[in-house]
Amino acid sequence: MNRPLRRVAVFCGVLVLALLVRSTWVQFVQAEELQSHKNNRRVAIERFAQPRGDIIVAGKPITGSAETSGDFKYKRVFKDGPMYAPVTGFFSQVYGANHLEALNDKLLSGTDDRLFLRHTLDMLTGEPRRGGDVVTTIDPAAQKAAYEGLGKKKGAVVALDPRTGKILALASTPSYDPSTIAGGSKEDREAWERLAKDPDKPMNNRALKEVYPPGSTFKILTAAAALEHGLYKDIDAPTDSPDPWTMPDTTTVLPNQSPTAPCQNASLNVALQHSCNNVYGKASSDLGKEKMRETAEKFGFNDAKVDTPVRAAESIFPKGMDRPQTAMSGIGQASVRATPLEVAMMTAAIANDGKLMKPYLVDELRGPDLSTLEKHDPEEMSQAASEDTARKVQQMMEDTATKGTGKAGLISGVTVGAKTGTAQQGTDNSKPPLAWFISYAKKSDGSSPVAVAVMIDPEDSVPRDQISGGGLAGPIAKKVMQAVLGQ
Repeated sequence: MNRPLRRVAVFCGVLVLALLVRSTWVQFVQAEELQSHKNNRRVAIERFAQPRGDIIVAGKPITGSAETSGDFKYKRVFKDGPMYAPVTGFFSQVYGANHLEALNDKLLSGTDDRLFLRHTLDMLTGEPRRGGDVVTTIDPAAQKAAYEGLGKKKGAVVALDPRTGKILALASTPSYDPSTIAGGSKEDREAWERLAKDPDKPMNNRALKEVYPPGSTFKILTAAAALEHGLYKDIDAPTDSPDPWTMPDTTTVLPNQSPTAPCQNASLNVALQHSCNNVYGKASSDLGKEKMRETAEKFGFNDAKVDTPVRAAESIFPKGMDRPQTAMSGIGQASVRATPLEVAMMTAAIANDGKLMKPYLVDELRGPDLSTLEKHDPEEMSQAASEDTARKVQQMMEDTATKGTGKAGLISGVTVGAKTGTAQQGTDNSKPPLAWFISYAKKSDGSSPVAVAVMIDPEDSVPRDQISGGGLAGPIAKKVMQAVLGQ
C-alpha cells in the first residue's frame, strides 16, 4: 500500500475510533443528563404517553389520567381535587409536580427500577407500560369532615393516629383543584397565573409547610416540662403563681384572658382549664429556656427533617431567648412557631402515654399488579414524656374538656381530652389572633385512635370578641374525631 492510501486508512480509522468514543460517551456517560434535559421533548412526550399510576385512599383512587389532543397523550386528573390537594400535590405537563406526585414520580410513571421485571413481561406480551400506586393512610370520612368543616375559612386540620403515626386527615383552606393546571392549554396556564396571584395563596399547604404561633395549645407541653423536670409533681396542688404576675426583667404584667378566672396560685390542672397565662408563663420562666427547649425538642420542635414523606416546615423553639421571652414561650408566644402537623404530633404524644410516633402519609407502595413493593412500619420518634407525666397531662386535658374551655370537643359516650388556644399575630397584636383547638378521643381500653389539631386564621373583618379556639376550631375537631370513631 502506498503512503497516501495508508494515510487515508489511518485517518478513517481515527474517525471511526472517534465516532465510537463519542457514541459511547453519549450513550453511557451523558445518557442520564440528556434524558433529563429540559429541551429533550421526546422524554416529555414519553412521560405522558400512557396513563399514570394512582394515589389511593381507602382502596379507591383519587387520581386518574385523561386522554388529550397533541403530543402529550395523557394528563393527570384529580377526584375531589381541592379536598385532597394537600395530600396529592399537583402533576402538570408544564409546571412539574409536588408533594406525593413528585416524591413518587418514578413509581407512578412506571420508570421505577423495582418495576423492571414487570415491564420486561409487558414488552414480551405487548402490553403498555403501567405505573404503580401510592396507598395513603388518609381516612376519607375524616378528610371530608376536616375539609368541609374548614369551609371558606383560612386554616388547616391535621388528624393522627397516636398509636402508629398514621396521618388520617390533612386539610388546608383555601385550596385549589390540581386538575385545572394539569394540562398545557391556555386555560391551564391562566389557572396557574390566577393561583399564583391569589392573595389567599390557595396552593400553600398550611398543614405542613406553614408555621404559626401555637398559643395556649403549647401549655400542654409546658405542663409536661414542669412535671418532667420536677418543678411541680401534683397537678392539683397550688402553684407559686401570683395574679397579676410581672414578667422577669420587665414591668410588664402577663395578662390572663379572663380577669375573673381563678388563676392566682392555681394548680396546673385548674390553670389549664381556664388557660391561665400567669401560671404557665411563670412555670416556663422558672424552668428556664434550656429545660423548656429540651422538652420541646423531644416533642418534635427544632427538627428540620420531619418527612411524611412530604417534608414539613421546621417547627421552632428558639435558642437565644431572654427571660421575658422564655416566659412568653410557655404560653406559645414569643418566637415559638409550629406547623399544624407539629401541634397534632404534640397532642398525639400526650394521648399515646408520652410516646411520639413518626407521622406518615404513605402506607404502601405497590406495583401495577398490586404486589407490595414497600410497606411502612410505624416508627417511634421519641419518648417525649414519661408515661406518668403523659397521663397526668391527659387528666388535665380531659378535665379541660369537661370543666373548662374545651367543651366544644366533647362526644357523648367517649372520653375526650382538649385544649383551646388563641395566638397573637403581627406587631403589637395588629392582626386577628389565630384560633386553635387540639383534642384526642380515648377508647375504653385507654388507647387513643385519633388526635386532632385545628387552626383557623380569621379574616380581618371578624370581630375579635368572636375569635376563640372553642368557637371556631372546636366543632371541626369534634367532627373529625367522630368521623374516625364512626359516629
